[in-house]
Amino acid sequence: MTAADAADVRRIHADGIATGVATLEADPPAWEPFDRAHRSDCRFVARDRPDGPVLGWCALGPYSSRHVYRGVAWESVYVAADARGRGVGRALLEVLIPASESAGIWTLWAGVIAENAASLALHERVGFRRVGVQDRIGQDAHGRWRDVVLLQRRSEIVGH
Repeated sequence: MTAADAADVRRIHADGIATGVATLEADPPAWEPFDRAHRSDCRFVARDRPDGPVLGWCALGPYSSRHVYRGVAWESVYVAADARGRGVGRALLEVLIPASESAGIWTLWAGVIAENAASLALHERVGFRRVGVQDRIGQDAHGRWRDVVLLQRRSEIVGH
């Protein structure tokens, strides 16, 4: 993912917001804050062909600024509305996971709105496990309090 993908990344993020179950955010961020908040070595876009449209994206953000958590990151994955159900999310995570391990990440966290069955299933298929639920942790764009399921994936090769 590069700055050239910014408009597509923002469009796909907006697709997720429109579902009501992908994020608590009301608006996708502009490129500059997104760029600052995500590791440049662990963010990817998916396309059917090199010159094709972006079908989805994934990225890692920091878990904490504390040194003891340097190998822990928050994971995000979004798929365009017209590309859902085609394996795009899984393909992205299957690239992101080894890239994260190459970058020294030993634990990935994901927070998924409890009603997002597709995202929960996707994360579990690639090795995340449910570790808890944050009850009514935040409000969505419509002011509804939402539960977020916490999922964790611990590397089998990094941090042992």
